Amino acid sequence: MQNVNQGKQKYIGILYIILAGFFFAGMTAFVKLSGDLPSTEKVFWRNAIAIFFAAATLKKRGISFVPPQGKVCWYLIGRATAGFLGMLCNFYAIDRLYIADANMLNKLSPFFAVLFSYFLLKEKIKPYQFGCLLLAFIGALCIMKPSGEGLFTFAAFVGLLGGLGAGLAYTFLRKATGEGVPGPYVVFFFSTFSTLCCIPLLFINFKMPSFQQVLLLCGAGLCATGGQFSITAAYSHAPAREISVFDYVQIIFATIFGILFFGELPDGWSFLGYAFIGVASLTMFLMKKREVVE
Repeated sequence: MQNVNQGKQKYIGILYIILAGFFFAGMTAFVKLSGDLPSTEKVFWRNAIAIFFAAATLKKRGISFVPPQGKVCWYLIGRATAGFLGMLCNFYAIDRLYIADANMLNKLSPFFAVLFSYFLLKEKIKPYQFGCLLLAFIGALCIMKPSGEGLFTFAAFVGLLGGLGAGLAYTFLRKATGEGVPGPYVVFFFSTFSTLCCIPLLFINFKMPSFQQVLLLCGAGLCATGGQFSITAAYSHAPAREISVFDYVQIIFATIFGILFFGELPDGWSFLGYAFIGVASLTMFLMKKREVVE
């Protein structure tokens, strides 16, 4: 009976993580549809909307809004800083690349997290992890176009930095949650931190959004919030080792949205890069699962 219940929880977790992929891909589509607004404005709207939902969750669960003291607070600041810079890079790339390419470059974050875990958490990199890192890097080169005009375009490089920032953010996130910080508080702290950081940047290159752009940015914020809550629900029903590989369904949704709304069809190099990164991700997923069984 227990095995049946665990299986049911796993499938619920898979459904939630697929839903999260849909929401996050929708967020990138809304970001790009909102047009030529500066990336800082788009990041501001995305996080300002998320604050209200995160705050409501904290209040409902009776979680204090006061930040923790000591090293835990620094973990949160590190997570928020890396995540904020990574998001700026990701939004910049979304506006200038195919959204499927920008999404996949951002999905390199787990591989960067392995590297940062080695330097910051003193976790050893196993041979299979090193092989997966190398394969994922080759996949990133394919997406960045290793030949022709697309050779290491600035937008693709910035998109890669977005994945790096997200990977560093996940490393600090592990430290914070390992010290007992609730997930909803991490979301609230990050959203508030990012919104406040955006405010002075808005004055540097502010552009008044139209009413339609405001609606699109609200859509991006709502999708981002839906994605955050869906991913949280997914991992509350099943461990990461069981369902994390399904997170890459976001690329499928991003490709579909890119074709439908922007007429974007990734080229052969991009699809080859997707394949390399997908194989690397699947290998890491299966090896981690095997390690737990053993």
